[in-house]
Amino acid sequence: MARAAVPARRSGWPWRWLRTLLLLPLLRWRSTLGALPFGSSGGQPGFAELLSEQQLLEVQDLTMSLLQGRGLGPLSLLPPDLPDLEPECRELLMDFANSSAELIGCMVRSARPVRLCQTCYPLFQQVASKMDNISRNVGNTSESQRCAGSLLMADRMQIVVMVSEFFNTTWQEANCANCLTNDSDDLSNNTEYFLSLFNKTLACFEHNLQGHTYSLLPPKNYSEVCKNCNDAYKNLSLLYSEMQKMNGLENKAEPGTHLCIDVEDAMNITRKLWSRTFKCSVTCSDTVSVVAVSVFILFLPVVFYLSSFLHSEQKKRKLILPKRLKSSTSFSNIQENYT
Repeated sequence: MARAAVPARRSGWPWRWLRTLLLLPLLRWRSTLGALPFGSSGGQPGFAELLSEQQLLEVQDLTMSLLQGRGLGPLSLLPPDLPDLEPECRELLMDFANSSAELIGCMVRSARPVRLCQTCYPLFQQVASKMDNISRNVGNTSESQRCAGSLLMADRMQIVVMVSEFFNTTWQEANCANCLTNDSDDLSNNTEYFLSLFNKTLACFEHNLQGHTYSLLPPKNYSEVCKNCNDAYKNLSLLYSEMQKMNGLENKAEPGTHLCIDVEDAMNITRKLWSRTFKCSVTCSDTVSVVAVSVFILFLPVVFYLSSFLHSEQKKRKLILPKRLKSSTSFSNIQENYT
């Protein structure tokens, strides 16, 4: 019976990789046993009869590259229509990726207690700068258009745009701009002063708690904390109120009317420690005036009704004689005159 003709040798990268993958088990079996049947045995075609010697050497070289972890070959063997980035675009993408990774790490580390704005604002500016570099890459030349289009609009997900929007949304919801200067290059003076008073207040709390013995049950008497840290807490609370008034943020119910999350979280921590943990109350210096005004308002109705009673006109009782009695009296007087 005539033997089937061996197909002609095919060239090109797909056939080479497919051929390598199909022959990989045979070559591994050869390396294990040390021998591979190149000749015919029992009328069956040998391995060498299917491939020429040059093809066999080529397959062995590609297989060794796979086994040694060198991949499928150089990039030049890939098809020309495979999407790939230009070196300039890849550099822009890697810069954005590295900056985003640093910012994500900073945000997670600063999540509790919240130190997002004061710690991560340089990294946020860096990510925004990298994104601007990618966006500005859109120009008149076809190369720049392809670079920006590949990074920003090449697929449905638009991962680079999505990551950038996530950072911007988080930054806006945290209101970090209220803690920074106008150019967002540094913390504002009010923010730095507030954080300084906050650290002093916490230091005062810790200093006055050193006398207590730490146990499973917290101490119930915090009189020293309330007495010695009253001024520090009062100054911090007044500064927080002034910062709200300066920024027009008295109405906290509306969106966007908040101080930055760092300042709000610091004030919330201090108030919880002062009121819930230490059970302290803020002493009011105007207690006497408040009590006097309250008593005066309570006695206003009494004074009103009493003055109305004293100054009202009393109706006098007048005796009115009937007409018959008056006429009879005059008639009797006439009779007396005639007698």
